[in-house]
Amino acid sequence: MFGSSGKKIAKALGLVPTAALACSLSQAHATSLPDPLYDAPLVSNKETSLETIVVAGGCFWGVQAVFQHVKGVQKALSGYAGGDASTAHYDIVSSGQTHHAEAVQITYNPSQITLGKILKVFFSVAHNPTEMNHQGPDHGTQYRSAIFVATPEQKKIAIDYITQLQQTNIFSDPIVTQVEPLDHFYPAEDYHQDYATLHPDNPYIVTNDLPKVNNLKKEFPDLYLPHG
Repeated sequence: MFGSSGKKIAKALGLVPTAALACSLSQAHATSLPDPLYDAPLVSNKETSLETIVVAGGCFWGVQAVFQHVKGVQKALSGYAGGDASTAHYDIVSSGQTHHAEAVQITYNPSQITLGKILKVFFSVAHNPTEMNHQGPDHGTQYRSAIFVATPEQKKIAIDYITQLQQTNIFSDPIVTQVEPLDHFYPAEDYHQDYATLHPDNPYIVTNDLPKVNNLKKEFPDLYLPHG
């Protein structure tokens, strides 16, 4: 297996160990979920202000790719959340010692999509919420499952939905997604933005991230946008 620094190089080059690829392939599936029982309603005013939510679930390349194809999402930006500005740099975050998570800031139109529906996509196809500090071949606290909330309403919607999903026993293992306060979101380096779109033939993207986008199309045909 690769060392910590080797993993970063290997991921960028798409050189992922065979065992890790098999693990990722086995997890490249969608989970059909119910709608949240508690959610913010769609806003009737189409001129309403855009809203944001920050989520983390493994490498931000795949999470960003999913939400770039979701109707109502205006922008999905890869970055870091949960740590300080001084350590919000990929080479430092990759150490797993900064408390940052690789995260995605989702800017959406609340007249077109609700926060609850965004979280449904997040839990269903964007990542596996039962994995603690890893997704597929990526391991470390920077790959944890988390929702970073900025308002009491966001916190309630997130916690209520997690509780609802736990009670349905849809997932065979407990949901480990953390709901954390959003202190700040730091955009990632330019070379991380739109990575899946710009490198569709990268073996890492083909194995880990394109299946997520394909699952979005299958599970949420009403929300899927063919071009991110």
